[in-house]
Amino acid sequence: MANTQGPQGNHDPAGSTQMFRAFVDEAPQGQQAAASTSGGPRIGLIVGIVVAVAVVAAVAWLALK
Repeated sequence: MANTQGPQGNHDPAGSTQMFRAFVDEAPQGQQAAASTSGGPRIGLIVGIVVAVAVVAAVAWLALK
């Protein structure tokens, strides 16, 4: 496993490393929130595809009848 602490005594005066690590640690939580809110459009897309397939099947059935 990688050492994420870094060597002792290697201080980052700007604090950018600490800020980046905090951002990376929070990113999966933001992705989970985005994934849970995108469930609505995904369900709508699936329903739309099912309806389109049903319409094409009905037209094909009527054409072959």
